[in-house]
Amino acid sequence: MAQDPSVGREVLPIPDRVPPRLTVFDAKDPASSFPPIEPLRPPAGAPNVLLVLLDDVGFGAGSPFGGPVHMPTAERLAESGLKYNRFHTTAVCAPTRAALLTGRNHHAVNMGMVPEGATSAPGYTSIIPNTAAQVSEVLRLNGYSTAQFGKCHEVPMWETSPVGPMDRWPTGAGFEYFYGFLGGEANQFYPDMFEGTTRVELPATPEEGYHLSEDLADHAIAWVRQQKALAPDKPFFMYYAPSFGHVPLQAPAEFIDKYEGRFDAGWDELRREIFERQQEMGIIPETCELTDHPEGLPHWDETSDKMKAVYARQMEVFAGYLEHGDHHLGRLIDALEGLEVLDDTLVIYIIGDNGGAPESGIKGSTNIFIQYNMAGALETEDFMYERIPQMGTPESYVGYSAGWGWATDSPLKWTKQIASHWGGTRNGTVAHWPNGFEARGELRTQFSHVIDVAPTILEAAGLSEPVMVNGVTQQPLHGVLLRRTANRTVATHTLITHHAASRPQVAESSTEPGARPSAS
Repeated sequence: MAQDPSVGREVLPIPDRVPPRLTVFDAKDPASSFPPIEPLRPPAGAPNVLLVLLDDVGFGAGSPFGGPVHMPTAERLAESGLKYNRFHTTAVCAPTRAALLTGRNHHAVNMGMVPEGATSAPGYTSIIPNTAAQVSEVLRLNGYSTAQFGKCHEVPMWETSPVGPMDRWPTGAGFEYFYGFLGGEANQFYPDMFEGTTRVELPATPEEGYHLSEDLADHAIAWVRQQKALAPDKPFFMYYAPSFGHVPLQAPAEFIDKYEGRFDAGWDELRREIFERQQEMGIIPETCELTDHPEGLPHWDETSDKMKAVYARQMEVFAGYLEHGDHHLGRLIDALEGLEVLDDTLVIYIIGDNGGAPESGIKGSTNIFIQYNMAGALETEDFMYERIPQMGTPESYVGYSAGWGWATDSPLKWTKQIASHWGGTRNGTVAHWPNGFEARGELRTQFSHVIDVAPTILEAAGLSEPVMVNGVTQQPLHGVLLRRTANRTVATHTLITHHAASRPQVAESSTEPGARPSAS
């Protein structure tokens, strides 16, 4: 059963073969033998898979897509891989994650909203049905080692207690190992962490250098080294979902201070700067036009000097936070290279689960719990200005101004939470697989979506879409294959017309990267 092409994989678990009847009863008889027990493995040639999903990062935030934040790991993978400039998520995080892992539209798997806002309305219960097995479960039942690190945020709120039920926790949804947190956000210095279904203490304190991004990388590296040491012939599927990008914006001072003064010109200028760099890099067409300044958002020159200092520090913290997380992801990539498995690992690096975040409001916050408690008015200009030195440290819980979320979504309109414009739903993505892709360092402009990832992984592994998992008939996958774009440039409209879930709107004038030409 290991890699026998005759084994059907449409029904999972794969039914055990009936052994031949024993015809010789004397153990000393040479004819007394049994077929060898073969371990479960996927088809020959199935690659390792590393699926990375960042949190609340705008299309134009990171350097691979023209942004101001240096992301050397993403750049490194893009140089020998592919960049997708029309890859789409949903406008908020949990629906993106559910669609990503199931390969179905988020409403079809009851995740039309984050679990905290779930209702009994169809499509909004937050209960992922067993008719939509996650790709992790499909791969596990086909012989992959599976692990998840970081943010989950797909478990119904009433199932997150120590008594569960836990069949929708990561270890109940196909991941043999889980190290991370269940909710939508985590204090980067004091996260509430689980290993499997057990709450665990942190390995160090902030004073001893603890930060969640480093901790996740440490655990991921330890897991993959153990996996390759004990089962080198068995491919792995790792879902790496750190929360860097999402509030609270927290990072070591040395990363934040690298950006000191970088954003003093403000969000209007930053947005124009990103836009021009995107055109120079070919991320967007030369004919692209920058979308208008939104009503209600002040221009930079309309803010006071004190608030300019506060705002600039917010963005410095965000930039240091994002680069710091990408740096530690780079350690994981280095580990895969050291194990000599990187070239045979399909890496899909999605830079954000939605657009840049506006929920901290115009002013942002030094501690967003003040806003959560409906007391945002307490954060006066003087209050925030006096706390600039604490921003990004364990003594803060920073959320940046909506102005920065808007700026880092350049050239797109609006931000996270807004599904009617691309700023909330378009995220730069990098795909890397040297042994599977012929193209290197190229840009792909085809319309693509998170629901495409699961079928793409199954196709890369040589696995068919299952029709039954654990005795339950499955919904068809809604996505299409990204791999068809990998080795050749395909006309943009060919993928648009085949999408079953999140169909694009007609591009607004020429504001869309890779937009379809108008009928005229």
